[in-house]
This record gives sequence, structure tokens and C-alpha cells, in this order.
Amino acid sequence: MNDETVSNDDWGAALAEQQAAAQADAGGAEDYEKADFQDLQDEGREGELGESSLEMILDIPVTVAVEIGRTKITISNLLKLNQGSVVELDRLAGEPMDVLVNGTLIAHGEVVVVNEKFGIRLTDIISPTERVKKLK
Repeated sequence: MNDETVSNDDWGAALAEQQAAAQADAGGAEDYEKADFQDLQDEGREGELGESSLEMILDIPVTVAVEIGRTKITISNLLKLNQGSVVELDRLAGEPMDVLVNGTLIAHGEVVVVNEKFGIRLTDIISPTERVKKLK
């Protein structure tokens, strides 16, 4: 026998074995039960997540960021920056800051100092429908 014949015989045996295993699995399908998943909605509140379902996601961490402005500069100007350099942003002084959660704008606010730390006082909350529109 040459290598080609041995190879073809091996492939034929492997395919036959695979078909036999697939048929055995298909025959045993009755032995399995359908998985039963809990509905995430409460019975009395159609279309809204219920309070007990909401508790499942309350411990998921999110990143909150406050953006004071943005700008675009060339790499050559970026490399020229040093201590004391001023970078002009696209916002006016006194204009509200953007509050982002995981990169999505959810509110505007003003900077405050609380116990010697910066904070932000929310002045305007973006409605859920406006947030959804911005995602599209």
C-alpha cells in the first residue's frame, strides 16, 4: 500500500466514525430537557423591567467621566507641548461639562469642590429617549 491509499482509508474511517457518533447523538436527544429561563420582566409590568430584575444589574460597575472639552492638534504640535503649555478646548468658560457613563452622554453639570475634591453638580439630565437617539 502506498501513502495515498492509507490516507484515503484513514479519512474514510474517520468520516464513518463521525457519522456514527452524530447518529448516536441524534438518537439520544430525547434524554435532554429544555432549559427553563426566568423571565426578566415582572408579571404586572409589561415592557418594563421589574424591581427584582433590576437588582440583578445594580452591582455592575460603570465608568463615569466628566469632559470639559476637546480639541484636535497635529502630532508635531502635540510633541511640542511641555509643562506650562496651554491647549485651547472647544468649550467656553462657564459652559456646562458633559457627564458620560461608559462613553454615553447622560447629563450636563458644573464643577464644584467638596471636601477639597472636585465634584460635579448635575444641572441637566439627558432623557432616555434622547440618549437612544444619539446611539443610532
